[in-house]
Amino acid sequence: MTKLSLGSHPHMLGFEQLERLLERTAKSSEGYPPFNIEQTADYAYRITLAVAGFREEDLSITVEDRQLVIRGRSSEDASERVFLHRGIASRQFQRSFVLADGVEVGEATSENGLLHIDLSHARPETVVQTIQIKKG
Repeated sequence: MTKLSLGSHPHMLGFEQLERLLERTAKSSEGYPPFNIEQTADYAYRITLAVAGFREEDLSITVEDRQLVIRGRSSEDASERVFLHRGIASRQFQRSFVLADGVEVGEATSENGLLHIDLSHARPETVVQTIQIKKG
């Protein structure tokens, strides 16, 4: 049996770019920092990242080419401190989320070691288009 890719499926016209995007996203999955994605309303979502040890000025949030990119770089000078055990990771990170068309990034808040980013999705309008048939 031959496996059909998303872009080559006969009923999925024009989705080749989506397939490439899914492949790229799957390859770049790293486990740090851990995160949750929750639906807060019908067309609203919240991404929460565990960023213990990072201050607000150590974090940056940007939207680049329909990707939400969260970066963390700890400015803590570890040479001044002596750790007997260091279990709280504070290494730099970059976490990306691909945004669908119509998804807008709203407010970002930081509390209790968690970074919350609110997203909203515009309600899609139903469009009905009638195509005229011409005589050949």
